[in-house]
Amino acid sequence: MSQPPDAPLLLVACSGGRDSLALAAVAHIVCAAWGLRCGAVLVDHQLQEGSHEVSWHAAEQCRELGLDPVVVVPVTVTASGQGEEADARASRYGAFVETAQQYDASAILLAHTANDQAESVLIDLIRAAGTDALAGMPDHTSVDGVLFLRPWLMDVTREQTTAMCQDLGLHWWDDPTNGDHIAPQEPLPAAYPLRSRVRHTLMPEFNRFAGRDMVSRLVAATRIARRDVEYLNAQAASLYDEAVHMALPTPAAPGDDGARDDECVETLAELDVDALREAPEALRFRVLDQALANCDIPHGSAQIEAIDQLICAWHGQRPVRVAKHYSALRWPHVIRLCKDKGHANRRRAGHHRP
Repeated sequence: MSQPPDAPLLLVACSGGRDSLALAAVAHIVCAAWGLRCGAVLVDHQLQEGSHEVSWHAAEQCRELGLDPVVVVPVTVTASGQGEEADARASRYGAFVETAQQYDASAILLAHTANDQAESVLIDLIRAAGTDALAGMPDHTSVDGVLFLRPWLMDVTREQTTAMCQDLGLHWWDDPTNGDHIAPQEPLPAAYPLRSRVRHTLMPEFNRFAGRDMVSRLVAATRIARRDVEYLNAQAASLYDEAVHMALPTPAAPGDDGARDDECVETLAELDVDALREAPEALRFRVLDQALANCDIPHGSAQIEAIDQLICAWHGQRPVRVAKHYSALRWPHVIRLCKDKGHANRRRAGHHRP
């Protein structure tokens, strides 16, 4: 039964893989029962030979399932220096957002499963550290005002989506970079994406070592960690509003109020030392991380710790060089995040010295 044209629309992000095809089939049934429209958006990254045919074959299966509209969006993946996987993800989400806005979709459904959640924890622990790494992916998020939902993240496994596709006669596509064609007992070469190597090699070995299903264990851990992270984020957001003042229009004036640095040519943010010093360390670090990110200043945990020393262990030390052209310097009761080009000015001035 077709839904009214003004009924809310949900779009399934479909890659042609087993997870997203199974989600398209189930979402169509559930949406029909709830009086919602259900469509699909497929992104052709054009990175592999035959990608066009894969997208259109998956789109045809979505249409046969009854989804409408079904939109195929070709994109050009632009290299940013972050790696092809990250660049493809940025292009994909950009296409999702544009399509959702074009069709006035209420949300986009992503087919991440419990397996994806468990793999994400291991990947984040390899790449980073901290509570956020243990929290995995959230079940919902917003990108440029578009709501993304992951309905299968905590409960549905890849084995179950495979069985769904087999029962429904759906023909899925396996990305060759997943390494499914390589025997399970053979580790994937380092040339394969990290997620593929975690899925193919690390997770099965983890299960064997532990003697149990570590996917369910890791997913259970993310439920607890996500709860804690969301609480910390809410508390940090309140502290951020109190302690951080962004985008000051007036450049810093060297020498004012005890300034120790003569290179700050533009103040990007001011941090209230008194408000931050009295806060728990867990919240301070989150606020500092968010402030640096909002100023587009590259940073890591070492830079955050150094700025925290300006707040809590101030003894007149020199400003912290956060990244090239960026510094954090302390006035009596303020930390200024500054854009710094003084060293370049000195180099230019040096050419005029006698």
